[in-house]
Amino acid sequence: MNTSQFPRRDLLKSAACGFGSLAFSGLASAETTSDHPLIAKQPLFPAKAKRVIFIFMQGGPSQVDTFDYKPSLYRFDGRKHDFRNARRMKVQSETVMKPLWKFRQYGESGRHVSELFPEITRHVDDLCFIKSMHTEGVAHGPSTLFLHTGATNLIRPSVGSWITYGLGSENSSLPGFVTISPTSAKGGPRLYSSSFLPPAYQGTPLGRVGLPSKQAAFKNVLPLRDQKTLQQKQFELLQNLNREQADRDSVNRQLDSVINSYELGYRMQMAAPAVTDLNGETKETMAMYGIDQTATEDFGYQCLMARRMSEAGVRFVQISYADNRPTPRWDQHGNMPEHEKHAKAVDKPVAGLLEDLKQRGLLEDTLVWWGGEFGRTPFTQGNNGRDHNPDGFTIWLAGGGVKPGFSHGDTDEFGQNAVINKVHMHDLHATILHLMGMDHEQLTYRYSGRDFRLTDVHGRVVHDIIA
Repeated sequence: MNTSQFPRRDLLKSAACGFGSLAFSGLASAETTSDHPLIAKQPLFPAKAKRVIFIFMQGGPSQVDTFDYKPSLYRFDGRKHDFRNARRMKVQSETVMKPLWKFRQYGESGRHVSELFPEITRHVDDLCFIKSMHTEGVAHGPSTLFLHTGATNLIRPSVGSWITYGLGSENSSLPGFVTISPTSAKGGPRLYSSSFLPPAYQGTPLGRVGLPSKQAAFKNVLPLRDQKTLQQKQFELLQNLNREQADRDSVNRQLDSVINSYELGYRMQMAAPAVTDLNGETKETMAMYGIDQTATEDFGYQCLMARRMSEAGVRFVQISYADNRPTPRWDQHGNMPEHEKHAKAVDKPVAGLLEDLKQRGLLEDTLVWWGGEFGRTPFTQGNNGRDHNPDGFTIWLAGGGVKPGFSHGDTDEFGQNAVINKVHMHDLHATILHLMGMDHEQLTYRYSGRDFRLTDVHGRVVHDIIA
């Protein structure tokens, strides 16, 4: 890491906040030293956002059926038109297909949203749309990796790991990066891996896809109630042995990671149960997230847990509307009407998250990021499907210093290619780091003889979307 741009760890003395503290009984002085990797660090410059909630829509929602309104699709519906097919890498004649759902303008900003998202439309004036996204990769695997790590086929640190590496955690009694119900498909653990960064910055999974979100919990985190004194002595003995071994083998930094992980696990016994226990939430709050309805219950639990994690000081929270099947949920090659089922499952929970963050005063410095790995084509595949489209699609951001009720960039008249104010995935990553107070060119880590960064040798900050 470029230490001229980020403070040295031996100068970082900030205390933990939120549910936990480094000073509670049972931990020796080693836990309060500045060597702890998750100690909060000062950003390079004043940050707009303190934390991120990433809402991953696995499979590629169709931009032309959700947020990118294109009148030409209605005029040319059913007619042939020449398109560049990203998958086949050539121009060919395809049949135009209009959106399956009606669009209307909403809010004071008058942004177009389809009827797929009736709840999110209530918050359209809080959203900042980027309608000119484009990315690398055509298949789900490479594009999903690129979205999460900035690389299509190599093992690289994920966005959350880079952010936690650069800023530490607001609460040293919890992981700095938590991924809720992560998928094991299309990248699996690589989507929240720290790769060559120290293991302390890896995402900590809470639950898994296939397990109901309401059952998601950190494993083996409850202390032994009847043996606290014995457990404390065992822990201190183990850590003393670990530190002695680390002192003898100062080159092996993996030992430091083991020591830090044990210390974090010990502290989490105090903090984690309170964060994951939803019994204190009101019926009104549960209903706001759709937890009282079958269709929205599971994702509602994810969104509510994301709010609780962020409120407790977790720096980066990732939630996934995903599964472990070969065909991801939003991936509708031959049955676009399925989008309606998936939109219903996420619409109310996401709207509830935005509303809850706003009423608690958290949206102002929490960056919410919604999107998939790519979009879909404006022409048909099969009878009523759409193929992958990495050349032009839409994501939206909210809070965290972005312009509310704003739309940046545009695709062509059919919604196929980004043409105005194009934003590459590297640019989005650079902008997110900037909003967090970090320079994507300076946030580096030396590995295998050279400096690495999230944006590789690319990326520019999209200043136009920053409030």
